[in-house]
Amino acid sequence: MVRVDGVECVGIVGLGLIGGSVAKAYKRVAGIKVLGTDKDKSIVDFAQLAEAIDGELTDADLKNCDVILLAVFPQSVIEWVQSKAHLLGGTTVIDCAGTKGRICKTLFPIAKENNFLFVGGHPMAGLHRSGFKYSREDLFDGEPMVIVPPTHDDIRIFEDIKTLLAPVGFGRLSVTTADEHDKIIAFASQMPHVISNAFVKSPTAPRHKGYSAGSYRDMSRVAQLDPNMWTELFLENKEFLLQEFEHFLYAIGEYKKALIHDDGEKLRRLLAMGSNIKREVDGP
Repeated sequence: MVRVDGVECVGIVGLGLIGGSVAKAYKRVAGIKVLGTDKDKSIVDFAQLAEAIDGELTDADLKNCDVILLAVFPQSVIEWVQSKAHLLGGTTVIDCAGTKGRICKTLFPIAKENNFLFVGGHPMAGLHRSGFKYSREDLFDGEPMVIVPPTHDDIRIFEDIKTLLAPVGFGRLSVTTADEHDKIIAFASQMPHVISNAFVKSPTAPRHKGYSAGSYRDMSRVAQLDPNMWTELFLENKEFLLQEFEHFLYAIGEYKKALIHDDGEKLRRLLAMGSNIKREVDGP
């Protein structure tokens, strides 16, 4: 199903920050042909002018691609595969969307029926800016890539995926299930975006300049986001995201109660507990 002796042709669907960076990463390797498509035809033309792709990805090219990467929103991933499934026999398709549950549940059976390999994927790198103009060939160098294969008992699939993705420069490939991915991503990615976006809504925010340094920058970095993308991701993953809301609201409520009651001992205990957990989880 997969050519394991190298990568000759790559297809990219969606040429924004992620898709553009993937395309540029593959173009670093001599001999790899990169074809791309985007809903905005001007982006395709610009990407070709910038030599990030060799040409537009058409239906006729799909069967010749060793791997096709889908760097679009979850619903668009599903719709694209459903519409192109009959053209994909023999190739490998990997999505790059931020949730995996509905995508994998829907597309694993379709891939099996049409004799191609579909693998859920999530490159764990990005910027707070979006769009092809911010894409970089080194965006994924040394960064993790999470994959969700249709089966976890076939080492050949994992080795083939490693070969196909090697030119992108990922530092590590992690294998998991769709549910485990979505549960962890609700905490590690989605909650920070929600909290950061809510944090800057304070009426004090416009007056922070001259009073803030690293703490404000760290806390507010991901407040600037793509509302369309994150709305879809949050709704796709609302079950796990709401669980994280409950944990967070309980924890923040405890700090609030300590302040209301001038309970310094409880406040110190809460702060020490959070500091210790951070040290245990991530090291000193």
